[in-house]
Amino acid sequence: MLRVLGSHKRFCDGLTRRDLLHVGALAPLGLTLPGWSRAAAATPVPPAAGAFGSAKRCVLLYLWGSPSQLDTFDPKPDAPAEVRGPLGSIPTSLPGVRVGEVLPRIAANLHRLTVVRSLGHQSPIHGTAFALTGVPATDLPLEGSVRDPRHWPFVGAVVDHLAARADPAPPAVPRNYWLPFPFGSKRGPSRPGPYGGFLGPAYDPVWAEFRATGTRYVTRDSGAPGSPTPLVADPYLGVRPTDRFDTGPADDTLTLDRLHGRGTLLDQLDAARRAADAAPATAAFDRHRALARAVVTSGKLMAALDVQREPARVRERYGMTLFGQSCLAARRVLEAGGTFVTVCWDEYGLVNTGWDTHVHQTPRLKNELGPGLDAALVALLDDLEARGMLADTAVVVLSEHGRTPRVQNVAGGGRDHWARAYSAAFAGAGFARGRVVGRTDKVAGDVTEVPVSPKDVVTTLCHVLGVGPEAEIHDRLGRPYPAAGPGRVRAELLG
Repeated sequence: MLRVLGSHKRFCDGLTRRDLLHVGALAPLGLTLPGWSRAAAATPVPPAAGAFGSAKRCVLLYLWGSPSQLDTFDPKPDAPAEVRGPLGSIPTSLPGVRVGEVLPRIAANLHRLTVVRSLGHQSPIHGTAFALTGVPATDLPLEGSVRDPRHWPFVGAVVDHLAARADPAPPAVPRNYWLPFPFGSKRGPSRPGPYGGFLGPAYDPVWAEFRATGTRYVTRDSGAPGSPTPLVADPYLGVRPTDRFDTGPADDTLTLDRLHGRGTLLDQLDAARRAADAAPATAAFDRHRALARAVVTSGKLMAALDVQREPARVRERYGMTLFGQSCLAARRVLEAGGTFVTVCWDEYGLVNTGWDTHVHQTPRLKNELGPGLDAALVALLDDLEARGMLADTAVVVLSEHGRTPRVQNVAGGGRDHWARAYSAAFAGAGFARGRVVGRTDKVAGDVTEVPVSPKDVVTTLCHVLGVGPEAEIHDRLGRPYPAAGPGRVRAELLG
């Protein structure tokens, strides 16, 4: 099997007759394709002067596991102690607006952001697919299977697909790139969400890889009774200056790392092509083959991932952590010609890591999560602005849900899943500066003003990236879907 730049499946769509029947049945989602067309036509896009198409590129900071809204962007200092938790809040550069004490640099720069405090939905599961795609509904089977035929494409895949329709030539830098490693791969099998969906695996992201262990060992606790609490060298807590990103995951198949610099590149690709021709579909293989050749020939991606070329003071501003250095690499990939780059703060080594703070939330927010996000986001904004890129780069900080209003009586404190109210942040091209959108109740448990759905976030981001309501994408049977998803553009977020 050939693997190029981390594409993790065989280069065919793997469809079965049963899959096709499932793809053709939208009844479980409550709406037929003709219904989508009528719904899209009946929902006018609010005017947003200067916002449509204002972003040439995007960097998405995806905080998997979901931050507590109460300890980050929506603190409730007057709530009871069991609600507000042991961590306090601090004033910001916006008069009367406070954020969690673990975000002092973000607090000083809140005038550069739009914060949405009124995101919400009804599915308190780790719904990356629901958060990052246009899929109108979710459930545990959908969020547990990468190739469930109901999946819609990741927003980065949509951007990549539409650009490829306009210009089929493979780019020297992937348009849809994911850092620091394939989603979920350091804890277990890959999780659904950031894939090509019904566009097929040809539009999965190109994955980076980071193979070094962290510089700090910490005890990790899943919170499950009787489960081991291993020591984990987590790179999200610290990395070495010499630790490097690679162009794809390591396994026993052919990778770009092994192909780079070899004179036999095309011979190896052609041999794999002949073997793959026996498969019923080779579109994904063909696309990855062309992309591999373009990327290897140009060398731009490898150069962009070489964060060691940056001055030490720049690297230290981002933070010498995996998340910080991934944000720096993302800026370099965008600068080299990338279009949509995702940086994921993912699980590492054990469940209930990343931002999934069921246990030990207080020390982790104070010592790991808060400082890591605080340094990296502000450094990214500063860096983009200094290079004249912030005005046409959208920056999004997003997760899949929030956390319970009440702190749980567990080791180190913790909050469980909560989807009815949570927060996100936006900056750069198209988005307003210094704005707080929406409001929650006294315990940040329910939205009371300006409810915003994850579908609205996807549609609004597409709007900023120039994907309008008339744009369509098609499934494998040629049926149309709204490229920007079923949400609506939220003018409240736009400048």
